[in-house]
Amino acid sequence: MESTTGRKQRLSQTVQHIKPSGIRRFFDMASTMEDVISLGVGEPDFVTPWNVREASILSMERGYTAYTANAGMLELRKEITRYLEERFDTPYDPESEIVVTVGASEAIDIAVRAIVDPGEEVIVVEPSFVSYAPIVSLAGGIPVPVQTKKENGFKLTPAELKEAITPKTKAVIVCFPNNPTGTILEESELLELSAVIKEHDLMVISDEIYAELSYDTKHCSFPKIEGMKDRTILISGFSKAFAMTGWRVGYVCAPEDISAAMLKIHQYTMMCASTLAQFGALEALRDGQDDVKRMVISYRQRRNYMIEAFKEIGLDCHVPGGAFYLFPSIQNTGLNSEEFAEQLLKEEQVAVVPGSVFGEGGEGYVRCSYATSMDSLKTAVSRIERFLSKRKAAQ
Repeated sequence: MESTTGRKQRLSQTVQHIKPSGIRRFFDMASTMEDVISLGVGEPDFVTPWNVREASILSMERGYTAYTANAGMLELRKEITRYLEERFDTPYDPESEIVVTVGASEAIDIAVRAIVDPGEEVIVVEPSFVSYAPIVSLAGGIPVPVQTKKENGFKLTPAELKEAITPKTKAVIVCFPNNPTGTILEESELLELSAVIKEHDLMVISDEIYAELSYDTKHCSFPKIEGMKDRTILISGFSKAFAMTGWRVGYVCAPEDISAAMLKIHQYTMMCASTLAQFGALEALRDGQDDVKRMVISYRQRRNYMIEAFKEIGLDCHVPGGAFYLFPSIQNTGLNSEEFAEQLLKEEQVAVVPGSVFGEGGEGYVRCSYATSMDSLKTAVSRIERFLSKRKAAQ
């Protein structure tokens, strides 16, 4: 295609039609301001535990600075297998069914590219993490959003899933505990959704990066459901539960043929995940559960505080079962989610993320991360209350 100047277009049409991340936009705005309390970016406020950092430093001092196997260190893949089997009753073959990736984000990307051909549809359950639909588009697929509803706890129902399926549907992407709503799916609900998935011969890409951050019930993984392991690509990693966001190390588990396809893409794009990060991840799995438990206890306390605080200041919010986000409704303010987030940031120096960036069904809500200190949360609530009072007085 040529431009009006007669030169060929420099940029891909696909890339030009993809919007930049709405999450990063508000984070970048907040970074230029003083005295901002950020409830925006989904990042633990805990520093990576010392034993994990020490293991990585020690690996470097011992000279382990070369490439690992493309799929990741076998020792780490074996430890992932042990961890998944002990924690979630979902064992995998470390030699043929696991690929260590550069964060869970890469895992999602290679999962989609490994199974989706141009023109095939992928159902994206919304509100959802901002990368899913763009990744499907970049692979030549067609993202098909399905909006969940607050009255159902933002949970996908079998009827909603069935309605979205067409002859072109290849897969469905789900995330639970969910980003941005914190919604979980229990075993009985997975069973109902699995019946639809099997009936229509679909794959499921299951992003379970927040699995450890389940507060009220034990996390149940899709591959645990009878007949679903062969249909599931399981995404996880170390960023959230182990406070290792900057390490950029995740993993993807799938049947052998799909794992082999993902590994080919990984080989050509990434070669392997960081060797130093892999040694850190290995230590996190071997001796990190006490730190995870400590962080989960703190997140649960913060969640409970924020739910009650939002209720008191008039923000209606469903109770999230996991992750570290609240998704309160701001519909009674008369502002849309973009307006609310921008005005709150400018007037009260509190950064939240507009619900609209997570899909059409997120309009009327904002995402608030409680992965920050209790003192900061209390100050943020006070500022939000002041902002709401001014809005109410102006109406």
